[in-house]
Amino acid sequence: MVTRHDLEGTGSPDGLVLRILKASPGLHYPIPIEEIARQLGIKEIAELETDGFEGGLLMDADKQNGVILVSKTAPKGRRRFTIGHELGHFCIPSHRPVKTDKFLCSREDIRTWSAPEQDKYARMEVEANKFSALLLMPPPILRSYLAKHRDPDLRHVLTLAEDFDVSKDPAARAYAQHHDGIIAIAVVKDGTVLRVYKHVKFPRMATLAKGRVPEGSNYWRVAERETGPSELREVVAGQWLESTWGERLPELYEQVLFQQMGFGLILLWPELVEEEEDSDPDENRTSKQRLADRMGRRWG
Repeated sequence: MVTRHDLEGTGSPDGLVLRILKASPGLHYPIPIEEIARQLGIKEIAELETDGFEGGLLMDADKQNGVILVSKTAPKGRRRFTIGHELGHFCIPSHRPVKTDKFLCSREDIRTWSAPEQDKYARMEVEANKFSALLLMPPPILRSYLAKHRDPDLRHVLTLAEDFDVSKDPAARAYAQHHDGIIAIAVVKDGTVLRVYKHVKFPRMATLAKGRVPEGSNYWRVAERETGPSELREVVAGQWLESTWGERLPELYEQVLFQQMGFGLILLWPELVEEEEDSDPDENRTSKQRLADRMGRRWG
């Protein structure tokens, strides 16, 4: 059982989650977020009926007791992430409401992963989201889970979301950042790239958030009526990756998954070649042969 005393001495999302994990050995997914919230001083988790907001937090002056509010229309996975988000506001000592006596967080706040240094409000939302993601998908547990899945595949994102009981969006972000493969996942809606989650070593991208999905992408060729992810196919790398004069772009593979209400996920997987003294065993093979070998390894 974790207590507020266990969290003393740290105020960062990373540090707080590490303390929670240390005080709660044996945690398994899906993480019991409501139970942890109550152990840390949340007296009630109630419905939020205020239009335009996804979650809220009421608390006393010294942040010893609190009430978390969650939109009554939120599906289970998003509800759990919102509880983690508001618990982050409650546990991070520096978080205080900017304009009111309580936190009220919109759907956009729950999706904020970066913010200017001078924007205090947005930075608190980023930290609360990071806290929630780390707590619901703890990296030590997540890495062990992902080790069971070899080559990148959007089917694994769906399984991750189901097993950890989170929404597909935070599952896609965690998958892209923690998978051993150097990958990126673009979240799109009606042909527009909303945001991109990527591995820290992923190449620089030419297509940025709020831009259109490139015309050469398989996104425009996969029928939206398909109920699962498309096959992994090679695409022209230059439509997604930034090209530097004199450098050859890696071969790039793409997988598409359509969702409801015009949303979709696009997985990008470049074939990055490590510079080695020994010759590359694949250098005399065509990209079609290499892709066939990859598909064979995946399903073998």
